[in-house]
Amino acid sequence: MPYYIKLGSIPRKRHIQFRRPDGALYSEEVFGTEGFVGPTTTMYHIHPPTQVAGWKTLYSTVPEYVETSTMRMRHLVSTRMKKHGDPITGRTVLLGNADVEMSLCTPAERMAYHYKNGRGDECVFIHYGSGTVRTVLGTLRFGPKDYIIIPKGIIYSMTFNDRPDDGSDHEAFGGHTKEDMPYGKFLCFETANGSHIAPPPRYLSRKTSQFLEHAPYCERDIVPPRADEKHPLYTDEDGSFEVRIKARGCVHTYMYDYHPCDIVGWDGCYYPYIFNIDDFSPITGKLHMPPPIHQTFEGRNFVICSFCPRMLDYHPEAVPVPYNHSNLDSDEVLYYVEGNYKARKGIEIGSISLHPQGIPHGPHPGTIEKALGATYTGELAVMCDTFAPLYPTKAALEIDDAKYPASWEGDHFPQAHSPNGRPNRTPAAVPDSARTANTWD
Repeated sequence: MPYYIKLGSIPRKRHIQFRRPDGALYSEEVFGTEGFVGPTTTMYHIHPPTQVAGWKTLYSTVPEYVETSTMRMRHLVSTRMKKHGDPITGRTVLLGNADVEMSLCTPAERMAYHYKNGRGDECVFIHYGSGTVRTVLGTLRFGPKDYIIIPKGIIYSMTFNDRPDDGSDHEAFGGHTKEDMPYGKFLCFETANGSHIAPPPRYLSRKTSQFLEHAPYCERDIVPPRADEKHPLYTDEDGSFEVRIKARGCVHTYMYDYHPCDIVGWDGCYYPYIFNIDDFSPITGKLHMPPPIHQTFEGRNFVICSFCPRMLDYHPEAVPVPYNHSNLDSDEVLYYVEGNYKARKGIEIGSISLHPQGIPHGPHPGTIEKALGATYTGELAVMCDTFAPLYPTKAALEIDDAKYPASWEGDHFPQAHSPNGRPNRTPAAVPDSARTANTWD
C-alpha cells in the first residue's frame, strides 16, 4: 500500500501483552502477504479470529468464457444489463483471462452478510451511487467516480445509500430511474493470478516508497479507512454472523458467533483505500502522449488507466486525437464514464469497448480533421490493458453490438479530395481553437 498508518488502540510494541478492559488479552493477528516479506498489517481483535464454524460451499465463481478462438473488436452496451443481486452476487463477469476478471454490477438488493475475497485484490470503480464499505479496518465512504481498492483477505460489507423517491437525483444517475437502478452501478477488476493491485512502481521512491514528484497523484489523494461516532472502528456483539469467502473457484460460507468487525486497533501498510478519479492529474505534452501516462494502478500482467478531462497537445500542428495504433502485446478495454461521445459511432455513457492485441484501431472516419485546433477534452473513461487475450462470457455476448467492427468504414478524409476524386493539396482550415475534441476516436 502507499504508506504506513495506524488507527484505534494498539500497544507500544508489536507482539507484547495488550489487555482488554476485563483483563483478558486482545488477540493479535499479523495480516500479511508474500510469506510476510510483503506489506503487512497487525490487528488486535476482541475475540480470537480463529473461532469460526458452519462452513459450507455455496456456489461456483468460475467464469465460462465463449468465442475464445474469435478475435474481433467488440462494443458491449452495458445499459442493456438488468439490475440483479447484491453488491457481491450481482457482479457479472463480462471479460477476463487467467490474470484479471472484469465485472459490472447494478445491485437490486442489499448485502445481508460480510464478504472476503480470498483469491485476489479488487479494484471497484463507482459509476453511480454513494454509500459505505464497512471493513474490519474501518469504514470507507464512497461516491461517484471513486476507485475503491480492497486487498485480498479484507472482510467487508458494501452498503449503498437509498435514492430519494422524488427523482431529484435523476441527472446524477445519468437519467436512470430508481426502478431501473435502485442503488448504483460499479465496475470491478479482480486479480485472478494472486497478484496485488497497487500504484505503478515508477511513481514511487525505491528508498522510501513515497510518491515521486512526477506522479499524477500522491498520498494526499489516498483516503484510508476512518472511524467516527456513526461508523465506529469495532463492534463487540454476540450472535450469528455470516461471512462469505471466495476461494478455490467457489464462494463458501462461514459462521461467526461474534461480529467479524471486532478489531480495536491496527497499524501497517496493508489496508483498503479510496482514490477519486477527479484527483488524477493528467500529464500532457506538446504532441500526443501515449496511454501509459494515464496509468493509475497495476497488477501482474495488467494495468488500469484513467482518461480524464485535460488540456490537449499544444504544438501548432498537433493532431489531438490518438494516432492509429496496434498494441501488439495487449488487449485494450475502455469503460466510458461521462462526456460527449457523438464523434465516435455508437459509443455512449456506460459503453465498453474491446480492441484485441495486434488489430489496428484509431480515429473514426472524419474525426481527425474535425479535431484539429481543439485545446481541451472533457471525456472520462477507465481503461484496462492486459498482456494476455481477454475472452467474453455469455453475458457479454448478450449485450454485444455486432456492428461495431464496421464503424471504421467510410471516407476518413472527405475534405482532402477535389470533386474529380484527386487528392486536394490545400490544407484544411483549422477549426476554432476554443472548442473541444473527443479523444476516444
